[in-house]
Amino acid sequence: MAVTRFDITGIGNAIVDYLLQADDTFLSRHGMPKGAMSLIDVDTATRLTAAMAGGLTASGGSVANSCAVAAALGAKVAFLGKVGDDEMGEVFRREIAASGVHYATPPLDAPVPTARCLILVTPDGQRTMNTYLGAGGEFALRDLDETVIAASAVTYLEGYLFDPPAAQSAFAEAARMARAAGQKTALSLSDAFCVDRHRDGFRRLIAEGVDILFANEVEVCSLYQCNDFADAAAQAARDIPLAVLTQSEKGSIILQGGQLVEVAAAPTHVVDTTGAGDAYAAGFLAAYTRGASLEAAGALGAKAAALTISSIGARPPGEELRKLA
Repeated sequence: MAVTRFDITGIGNAIVDYLLQADDTFLSRHGMPKGAMSLIDVDTATRLTAAMAGGLTASGGSVANSCAVAAALGAKVAFLGKVGDDEMGEVFRREIAASGVHYATPPLDAPVPTARCLILVTPDGQRTMNTYLGAGGEFALRDLDETVIAASAVTYLEGYLFDPPAAQSAFAEAARMARAAGQKTALSLSDAFCVDRHRDGFRRLIAEGVDILFANEVEVCSLYQCNDFADAAAQAARDIPLAVLTQSEKGSIILQGGQLVEVAAAPTHVVDTTGAGDAYAAGFLAAYTRGASLEAAGALGAKAAALTISSIGARPPGEELRKLA
């Protein structure tokens, strides 16, 4: 029988976020496709950081955000991800530890800066992200902690980290470690652009060892290369033991063993959509790992997402999240 120390261990990019409220003119001036996530080099990151002077700074990363939110909801959480040996790396380390997440990955032993994500939030609540992967993209097999993974009910993998071949190998090995210990592996597809680049790799990983899939409507349709959400959902239900598929304001559906659960979106006022999917996954996993029904897990995910998008930033105040738990 598996021994569980953590409810969730996340593996993903360790990123410091820069957030700025801006209009469409700013996006056009800097050649940013609205609502997209673009990978940028260090020179572009430096230039855009200067242009975004006055914005907010916080530790982030998709699965790291999920880990912080899940911890605030009462889950026992760990995170594996790489930072640089620099000031921003220390910021990330301090902030994720302060959120109640176990984090012991050593910094990269090379002169590569900590990753950053430059996020522009327009008045309609849409976020446009520009990500420099930096040290985060150097995550590799050597950074896996088998003791932590084997003692985690769910190991949660971030699709955004799937670009580097070393990280892809680490994902496959992490899934193997979890399976060998009798634990589960979850995967977030993260963004349709990730799926477009790595469709075959994602589908191979899913076939080899993913127990839980998180995806939105666009991502799952991209995965199965179809335009109809119902068709994509049906294919996901055949391929994956538990598929959790979100549809923004239309809510979400959860598919498991022939069962379909529909979850309504929680009412909210949209200020910033940054982190909505991260928070949903956090709420779902926090409830799921303590034995809640699929309906209850989906409902907590929806509430966490609604709280997140009602203010600027990907992590709402811990005291507000604790009220949901």
